[in-house]
Amino acid sequence: MMFDQGAEAHRRQGPSRLSVVPGTESATAEALLHRAALGEDDAFAALYDLVSARVYGLCLRVVRDPAQAEEVAQEVFVEVWRTATRFDERRGSATAWITTIAHRRAVDRVRSAQAAGERERRAAAASAVPEYDQAAEAAAGRLEHRQVRRCLKTLTELQRQAITLAYYGGHTYRQVATLLETAVPTVKSRIRDGLVKLRDCLEVAR
Repeated sequence: MMFDQGAEAHRRQGPSRLSVVPGTESATAEALLHRAALGEDDAFAALYDLVSARVYGLCLRVVRDPAQAEEVAQEVFVEVWRTATRFDERRGSATAWITTIAHRRAVDRVRSAQAAGERERRAAAASAVPEYDQAAEAAAGRLEHRQVRRCLKTLTELQRQAITLAYYGGHTYRQVATLLETAVPTVKSRIRDGLVKLRDCLEVAR
């Protein structure tokens, strides 16, 4: 599955750096975030390139598991894309805003895992508790992550593959185009449309 391949590469290497989009080399994170809020996927790609290593590193320090750190980092960038319009430069830098989101989500993941572990220990001690109750509780802790995956499934195959390869696999637009045997402008269009559809789906799921 294309998603799993991209995630596996991400786990082995951490968030790979995307190529710098022309015209964004000297753009600040604040400027890129404001442009991303307007739906500019090129600006979002450049912002990802600028802060992804820091986000992944922060997540890894908190959760201490590469696979989970990769998942949390994915969720962070989805949230950044969804909520970019809420960023207020007067209250701090874009990098601080993004890393605050990353830290909160990483801490939430640790707390969720600890809570799940505690529930499992209690369930083991109380054998009368049905197994399906334990499964339901564990599932609730990962609901939002599954919503992201569910919303990815609402995209077209090309949109999903392009987004997975670009943002989760760390490939450049040209590399994505080569892998999908598609023109670069088509890849950019599918990623932009897919991100908009993904954001709308997640807003409905909230």
